[in-house]
Amino acid sequence: MTQPEVLILQHAAWEKPGRIQTELEEINLPTQTLTIAKKKKPDMPDFDEVAGVVVMGGPMSATDYDGYPGLKAECKLVRAAISVGKPVLGVCLGHQIIATALGAKLKTNNDPEIGVLPIKRVERHDYFAMWNKELDVLQWHNDCVTLPDGATLLARSGAAKVQAFRFGSALGMQFHLEVTPQLLEEWLEEPLMVKQLKASGGSKSQLREQYATCSPQLQPLAEQVFSGFAARCNTYATTLMR
Repeated sequence: MTQPEVLILQHAAWEKPGRIQTELEEINLPTQTLTIAKKKKPDMPDFDEVAGVVVMGGPMSATDYDGYPGLKAECKLVRAAISVGKPVLGVCLGHQIIATALGAKLKTNNDPEIGVLPIKRVERHDYFAMWNKELDVLQWHNDCVTLPDGATLLARSGAAKVQAFRFGSALGMQFHLEVTPQLLEEWLEEPLMVKQLKASGGSKSQLREQYATCSPQLQPLAEQVFSGFAARCNTYATTLMR
């Protein structure tokens, strides 16, 4: 049998796994990155050889199946993975894809969250354990989701009632712990991102300053969350090799 891989579903060139990739590489877990959103019938790896699934962010809507038919395949994969306990991690759009795949509703915020903004802890869980009741994180979204039936709400914000949730083997996070300082610079070179930032009243210099302030606090939390996910993928991979 081929060594199990962690499948990373990417939706935009600049929406890279960043710190997630670092933690997977730390324990020598192989990964495969696919961009399938625009494909009606995407080629996918053998499900039995997937040790975990990462669903990244992107500028499209999680339910825009007409413009991005591959999102249906992503939803199907997410549901299948969760049904057998395969680790799943979703960031921003990925968080919304997991939620809608589980029956949650997608909504558009009248007040987009773009920039460094606070979230509040609702529940403690090993998958996502904020040490402080409130934490400033990098946000970049227009849409938000309701909580799927049976899911555990972990964090919220004023504009988005579901900032982090856990459902079975899946963790969804609306915000961006994966972004490193280097990756943030790539975001700020992307015209679409800069346009959205300015439309929300922000600026490159302001965001750089805000991120530099919160990054030291986010780094250990990101390492905890993503190393935990990597460990669960590694454990699952060993069950596939038996």
